[in-house]
Amino acid sequence: MDEVTQAVENLKSEWSQAVAQLEVCIAAIEFCGKMGKGTEEAMSLPRLNGSAQDALQLLNALQCRLDLLAEQLPTFEEVQSGQATLGSWKEQYQRLRATLRSANLQAKVNIGKAAQEERELLLGGGEESTIRRRNLQTKAGMTSAAESITESLRRSRQLMVQEVERSANTLSTFDESTSVLRKAEGEYQGHRSLLMRTRGMLSTMQLQDVLDRIILTIGFLVFSLAVLYVVSRRIGLLTLQRKLADAIRSGSVSAGNILAKVQEGPAPTNAPYDEL
Repeated sequence: MDEVTQAVENLKSEWSQAVAQLEVCIAAIEFCGKMGKGTEEAMSLPRLNGSAQDALQLLNALQCRLDLLAEQLPTFEEVQSGQATLGSWKEQYQRLRATLRSANLQAKVNIGKAAQEERELLLGGGEESTIRRRNLQTKAGMTSAAESITESLRRSRQLMVQEVERSANTLSTFDESTSVLRKAEGEYQGHRSLLMRTRGMLSTMQLQDVLDRIILTIGFLVFSLAVLYVVSRRIGLLTLQRKLADAIRSGSVSAGNILAKVQEGPAPTNAPYDEL
Protein backbone atom coordinates (compact mmCIF):
# COMPACT_ATOMS: atom_id res chain seq x y z
CA MET A 1 0.00 0.00 0.00
CA ASP A 2 1.19 3.49 -0.82
CA GLU A 3 2.44 5.64 2.07
CA VAL A 4 -0.16 8.35 1.40
CA THR A 5 -2.97 5.78 1.27
CA GLN A 6 -1.77 4.27 4.56
CA ALA A 7 -1.67 7.75 6.14
CA VAL A 8 -5.27 8.38 5.02
CA GLU A 9 -6.38 5.08 6.57
CA ASN A 10 -4.67 6.05 9.85
CA LEU A 11 -6.50 9.39 9.76
CA LYS A 12 -9.82 7.60 9.38
CA SER A 13 -9.05 5.44 12.42
CA GLU A 14 -8.07 8.52 14.47
CA TRP A 15 -11.26 10.27 13.34
CA SER A 16 -13.43 7.39 14.55
CA GLN A 17 -11.73 7.37 17.96
CA ALA A 18 -12.01 11.15 18.34
CA VAL A 19 -15.70 11.11 17.37
CA ALA A 20 -16.39 8.35 19.92
CA GLN A 21 -14.57 10.35 22.63
CA LEU A 22 -16.51 13.51 21.76
CA GLU A 23 -19.85 11.67 21.82
CA VAL A 24 -19.02 10.36 25.31
CA CYS A 25 -18.26 13.92 26.48
CA ILE A 26 -21.49 15.23 24.93
CA ALA A 27 -23.52 12.50 26.63
CA ALA A 28 -21.86 13.30 29.97
CA ILE A 29 -22.57 17.02 29.54
CA GLU A 30 -26.19 16.38 28.62
CA PHE A 31 -26.63 14.11 31.67
CA CYS A 32 -24.97 16.67 33.94
CA GLY A 33 -27.37 17.90 36.66
CA LYS A 34 -29.68 14.90 36.58
CA MET A 35 -28.06 13.18 39.58
CA GLY A 36 -29.34 15.76 42.06
CA LYS A 37 -25.88 17.21 42.80
CA GLY A 38 -26.21 20.59 41.21
CA THR A 39 -23.11 22.27 42.70
CA GLU A 40 -20.74 19.35 42.14
CA GLU A 41 -21.98 18.71 38.63
CA ALA A 42 -21.81 22.43 37.80
CA MET A 43 -18.11 22.38 38.78
CA SER A 44 -17.45 19.35 36.59
CA LEU A 45 -19.10 20.95 33.56
CA PRO A 46 -16.02 23.07 32.54
CA ARG A 47 -13.84 19.97 32.64
CA LEU A 48 -16.23 18.11 30.36
CA ASN A 49 -16.43 21.08 28.02
CA GLY A 50 -12.63 21.29 27.96
CA SER A 51 -12.40 17.64 26.92
CA ALA A 52 -15.06 18.23 24.26
CA GLN A 53 -13.19 21.25 22.90
CA ASP A 54 -9.98 19.23 22.74
CA ALA A 55 -11.80 16.57 20.74
CA LEU A 56 -13.21 19.22 18.39
CA GLN A 57 -9.75 20.67 17.83
CA LEU A 58 -8.41 17.22 17.09
CA LEU A 59 -11.20 16.66 14.55
CA ASN A 60 -10.43 19.99 12.91
CA ALA A 61 -6.73 19.09 12.68
CA LEU A 62 -7.61 15.72 11.15
CA GLN A 63 -9.70 17.50 8.51
CA CYS A 64 -6.77 19.74 7.58
CA ARG A 65 -4.42 16.76 7.31
CA LEU A 66 -6.89 14.85 5.14
CA ASP A 67 -7.29 17.91 2.90
CA LEU A 68 -3.52 17.92 2.34
CA LEU A 69 -3.21 14.18 1.77
CA ALA A 70 -6.26 13.81 -0.50
CA GLU A 71 -4.51 15.67 -3.34
CA GLN A 72 -1.47 13.38 -3.07
CA LEU A 73 -3.28 10.06 -3.52
CA PRO A 74 -1.93 7.99 -6.44
CA THR A 75 -5.15 7.49 -8.47
CA PHE A 76 -7.99 9.77 -9.51
CA GLU A 77 -10.60 7.49 -7.91
CA GLU A 78 -8.81 7.62 -4.56
CA VAL A 79 -8.61 11.41 -4.79
CA GLN A 80 -12.37 11.60 -5.39
CA SER A 81 -13.00 9.21 -2.48
CA GLY A 82 -10.74 11.26 -0.18
CA GLN A 83 -12.57 14.47 -1.07
CA ALA A 84 -15.94 12.81 -0.47
CA THR A 85 -14.72 11.58 2.93
CA LEU A 86 -13.55 15.11 3.75
CA GLY A 87 -16.99 16.49 2.89
CA SER A 88 -18.74 13.95 5.13
CA TRP A 89 -16.29 14.77 7.95
CA LYS A 90 -17.10 18.46 7.69
CA GLU A 91 -20.84 17.76 7.90
CA GLN A 92 -20.35 15.43 10.87
CA TYR A 93 -18.15 18.07 12.56
CA GLN A 94 -20.90 20.69 12.27
CA ARG A 95 -23.50 18.24 13.62
CA LEU A 96 -21.31 17.43 16.61
CA ARG A 97 -20.81 21.14 17.39
CA ALA A 98 -24.57 21.69 17.28
CA THR A 99 -25.14 18.67 19.52
CA LEU A 100 -22.55 19.99 21.98
CA ARG A 101 -24.33 23.35 22.18
CA SER A 102 -27.66 21.61 22.77
CA ALA A 103 -26.09 19.42 25.46
CA ASN A 104 -24.69 22.48 27.25
CA LEU A 105 -28.08 24.18 27.22
CA GLN A 106 -29.70 21.04 28.62
CA ALA A 107 -26.96 20.75 31.27
CA LYS A 108 -27.55 24.35 32.38
CA VAL A 109 -31.27 23.66 32.73
CA ASN A 110 -30.60 20.46 34.72
CA ILE A 111 -28.02 22.16 36.97
CA GLY A 112 -30.43 25.03 37.62
CA LYS A 113 -33.12 22.64 38.70
CA ALA A 114 -30.71 20.65 40.90
CA ALA A 115 -29.36 23.85 42.48
CA GLN A 116 -32.88 25.00 43.26
CA GLU A 117 -33.65 21.70 44.96
CA GLU A 118 -30.40 21.93 47.01
CA ARG A 119 -31.21 25.50 48.02
CA GLU A 120 -34.64 24.49 49.22
CA LEU A 121 -33.13 21.57 51.12
CA LEU A 122 -30.45 23.74 52.78
CA LEU A 123 -32.94 26.39 53.82
CA GLY A 124 -35.21 23.77 55.33
CA GLY A 125 -33.19 23.58 58.61
CA GLY A 126 -32.41 20.58 60.81
CA GLU A 127 -29.40 18.36 61.34
CA GLU A 128 -29.60 16.90 57.84
CA SER A 129 -29.34 20.35 56.35
CA THR A 130 -26.25 21.17 58.49
CA ILE A 131 -24.48 17.97 57.46
CA ARG A 132 -25.42 18.67 53.91
CA ARG A 133 -23.90 22.16 54.00
CA ARG A 134 -20.64 20.86 55.52
CA ASN A 135 -20.35 18.13 52.90
CA LEU A 136 -21.03 20.59 50.14
CA GLN A 137 -18.36 23.00 51.41
CA THR A 138 -15.76 20.21 51.68
CA LYS A 139 -16.63 18.77 48.29
CA ALA A 140 -16.71 22.23 46.75
CA GLY A 141 -13.15 22.93 47.93
CA MET A 142 -11.87 19.60 46.70
CA THR A 143 -13.71 19.95 43.40
CA SER A 144 -12.37 23.46 42.90
CA ALA A 145 -8.78 22.28 43.43
CA ALA A 146 -9.30 19.32 41.12
CA GLU A 147 -10.86 21.58 38.50
CA SER A 148 -7.91 24.00 38.61
CA ILE A 149 -5.45 21.11 38.19
CA THR A 150 -7.53 19.66 35.37
CA GLU A 151 -7.72 23.02 33.63
CA SER A 152 -3.94 23.41 33.90
CA LEU A 153 -3.40 19.94 32.46
CA ARG A 154 -5.86 20.66 29.68
CA ARG A 155 -4.00 23.82 28.73
CA SER A 156 -0.71 21.92 28.78
CA ARG A 157 -2.19 19.23 26.58
CA GLN A 158 -3.54 21.82 24.18
CA LEU A 159 -0.11 23.43 23.92
CA MET A 160 1.47 20.04 23.28
CA VAL A 161 -1.09 19.31 20.54
CA GLN A 162 -0.33 22.66 18.92
CA GLU A 163 3.40 21.96 19.06
CA VAL A 164 2.88 18.53 17.51
CA GLU A 165 0.80 20.06 14.70
CA ARG A 166 3.45 22.71 14.13
CA SER A 167 6.15 20.03 13.99
CA ALA A 168 4.05 18.03 11.52
CA ASN A 169 3.62 21.10 9.32
CA THR A 170 7.36 21.75 9.51
CA LEU A 171 8.11 18.16 8.49
CA SER A 172 5.68 18.38 5.57
CA THR A 173 7.37 21.62 4.49
CA PHE A 174 10.76 19.90 4.68
CA ASP A 175 9.43 17.02 2.58
CA GLU A 176 8.14 19.44 -0.05
CA SER A 177 11.47 21.28 -0.06
CA THR A 178 13.32 17.97 -0.46
CA SER A 179 11.15 16.99 -3.43
CA VAL A 180 11.73 20.40 -5.03
CA LEU A 181 15.49 20.05 -4.53
CA ARG A 182 15.42 16.58 -6.08
CA LYS A 183 13.56 17.93 -9.10
CA ALA A 184 16.07 20.76 -9.38
CA GLU A 185 18.93 18.25 -9.18
CA GLY A 186 17.36 16.18 -11.96
CA GLU A 187 16.96 19.25 -14.15
CA TYR A 188 20.56 20.21 -13.41
CA GLN A 189 21.76 16.77 -14.49
CA GLY A 190 19.78 17.11 -17.72
CA HIS A 191 21.23 20.56 -18.40
CA ARG A 192 24.70 19.26 -17.57
CA SER A 193 24.47 16.49 -20.19
CA LEU A 194 23.16 19.04 -22.69
CA LEU A 195 26.07 21.35 -21.91
CA MET A 196 28.53 18.48 -22.37
CA ARG A 197 27.05 17.69 -25.79
CA THR A 198 27.16 21.37 -26.70
CA ARG A 199 30.80 21.58 -25.63
CA GLY A 200 31.64 18.56 -27.81
CA MET A 201 29.90 20.16 -30.78
CA LEU A 202 31.81 23.42 -30.20
CA SER A 203 35.10 21.52 -30.09
CA THR A 204 34.21 19.79 -33.38
CA MET A 205 33.29 23.11 -34.95
CA GLN A 206 36.55 24.68 -33.78
CA LEU A 207 38.53 21.78 -35.25
CA GLN A 208 36.61 22.07 -38.50
CA ASP A 209 37.31 25.82 -38.50
CA VAL A 210 41.06 25.16 -38.16
CA LEU A 211 40.95 22.61 -40.99
CA ASP A 212 39.02 25.03 -43.19
CA ARG A 213 41.62 27.74 -42.55
CA ILE A 214 44.45 25.35 -43.40
CA ILE A 215 42.70 24.30 -46.63
CA LEU A 216 42.02 27.91 -47.57
CA THR A 217 45.67 28.85 -46.87
CA ILE A 218 46.99 25.98 -48.97
CA GLY A 219 44.57 26.84 -51.79
CA PHE A 220 45.57 30.47 -51.67
CA LEU A 221 49.26 29.50 -51.83
CA VAL A 222 48.65 27.18 -54.80
CA PHE A 223 46.64 29.87 -56.54
CA SER A 224 49.38 32.44 -55.84
CA LEU A 225 52.05 30.12 -57.24
CA ALA A 226 49.95 29.48 -60.33
CA VAL A 227 49.47 33.21 -60.82
CA LEU A 228 53.22 33.79 -60.41
CA TYR A 229 53.97 31.03 -62.88
CA VAL A 230 51.59 32.45 -65.46
CA VAL A 231 52.91 35.95 -64.91
CA SER A 232 56.52 34.77 -65.21
CA ARG A 233 55.73 32.93 -68.45
CA ARG A 234 54.01 35.97 -69.84
CA ILE A 235 56.98 38.14 -68.91
CA GLY A 236 59.36 35.67 -70.58
CA LEU A 237 57.39 35.68 -73.85
CA LEU A 238 57.22 39.45 -73.85
CA THR A 239 61.00 39.63 -73.33
CA LEU A 240 61.61 37.17 -76.21
CA GLN A 241 59.24 39.09 -78.45
CA ARG A 242 61.03 42.34 -77.60
CA LYS A 243 64.43 40.78 -78.38
CA LEU A 244 63.20 39.48 -81.76
CA ALA A 245 61.78 42.84 -82.59
CA ASP A 246 65.09 44.50 -81.74
CA ALA A 247 67.00 41.93 -83.83
CA ILE A 248 64.71 42.53 -86.79
CA ARG A 249 65.11 46.26 -86.47
CA SER A 250 68.89 45.96 -86.27
CA GLY A 251 68.94 43.74 -89.40
CA SER A 252 70.87 40.89 -87.88
CA VAL A 253 67.92 38.56 -88.44
CA SER A 254 65.38 38.87 -91.21
CA ALA A 255 61.71 38.10 -90.98
CA GLY A 256 62.00 35.54 -93.82
CA ASN A 257 64.55 33.52 -91.89
CA ILE A 258 62.29 33.47 -88.86
CA LEU A 259 59.33 32.28 -90.94
CA ALA A 260 61.46 29.58 -92.60
CA LYS A 261 62.62 28.29 -89.25
CA VAL A 262 59.06 28.23 -88.00
CA GLN A 263 57.89 26.27 -91.08
CA GLU A 264 60.76 23.77 -90.81
CA GLY A 265 59.84 23.01 -87.19
CA PRO A 266 62.19 21.70 -84.56
CA ALA A 267 65.31 19.76 -85.55
CA PRO A 268 64.90 15.94 -85.60
CA THR A 269 66.47 14.13 -82.68
CA ASN A 270 66.42 10.56 -84.16
CA ALA A 271 68.74 11.14 -87.15
CA PRO A 272 71.33 8.45 -86.19
CA TYR A 273 68.61 5.80 -86.05
CA ASP A 274 67.29 6.82 -89.54
CA GLU A 275 70.73 6.34 -91.04
CA LEU A 276 70.92 2.81 -89.67
